[in-house]
Amino acid sequence: MSVSTISFSVEKTKNSTISQVDFDNLAFGKILSDHMFIMEYENGEWGEGKIVPFAPIPMHPALSALHYGQSIFEGLKAYRTESNEINIFRPQMNAKRFAESAERMCMPPVPEAIFLEAIRKLVEVDQDWVPSNEGYSLYIRPFLFATDEGVCIKPSDTYKFMIITAPVGVYYSEPVRVKIEEYYTRAAVGGVGRAKAAGNYGASLYPAKQCQLQGFHQLIWTDAAEHKYIEESGTMNIVFQIGGKLISPSEDADTILRGVTKKTVFDIARSWGVEIEERKITVEEIITAARNGTLEDAFGAGTAAVVTIIKGFSYQDVYYELPPVEHSFAMDLKNKLTAIQHKLAEDTFGWTLKV
Repeated sequence: MSVSTISFSVEKTKNSTISQVDFDNLAFGKILSDHMFIMEYENGEWGEGKIVPFAPIPMHPALSALHYGQSIFEGLKAYRTESNEINIFRPQMNAKRFAESAERMCMPPVPEAIFLEAIRKLVEVDQDWVPSNEGYSLYIRPFLFATDEGVCIKPSDTYKFMIITAPVGVYYSEPVRVKIEEYYTRAAVGGVGRAKAAGNYGASLYPAKQCQLQGFHQLIWTDAAEHKYIEESGTMNIVFQIGGKLISPSEDADTILRGVTKKTVFDIARSWGVEIEERKITVEEIITAARNGTLEDAFGAGTAAVVTIIKGFSYQDVYYELPPVEHSFAMDLKNKLTAIQHKLAEDTFGWTLKV
């Protein structure tokens, strides 16, 4: 199936809310755009997709997703350039990861061509919602959930695929302080950590809230078995710079989400001749590097926040401060990536999809 053969019906809203939006002050994910995409799965096949005005959807009290958690999502962004073009960043990678999440959660995959064209067309319809402010973007949220009606525990036979969008500002406006988690677990071996399943995020809220009450922004997750190995930072992949190398937990582990943003910054770093290592990383290795001064940088990489610099971390009630942000290699990576996204630098990698 090619994108050129795909078309969707479009019903335009008669009551746009765009005039009510303060585009200079956008909280992340609070304001939703005028339209949404919907496509339903039943009788073993996907139906016709359609773009309709954004509105609540009817929901049966025994909806399968509500009771048994068959729900996955993705996150990606569209950017407005100085020449007023709109580009979507690396949607093919999100399409691939969405299909992998669906397989793990026993859900029907959305064909990649449909996934990509649905996103492109929805952004085209709501292109006026793509902000022009520096660092701002249109956040795109595709999601898939089970829609069988009943409380029988089994994979659903019916599903709904939807896409909504939201103009967003900066997720973190400053470097963050994080705490290495020693008790709670994000994901276990053999679980669904690699899938972008809704339940993963629900389970993370309580421990994240506890660390925030202690004055930290987020957690650094560790392995479920021993809490000995570093895994992720909050809802992002984590990267350290030690001795000039960038190191990050290997995504071969099925507890770690395969990150689009992390892969992107690694591709940039490799093009600069920086050595990359993806492997197991012990907490002790990071503590030792922080103590002897070889830990030069640490940052989270994810779609929402792009690159979030970690200014310090706590472990067993000891706080370790990292070098000043103005000397951060992570900031160089972030600046290069955002320049490509906004077409202020040449996209030599072919990452952007023009709307």
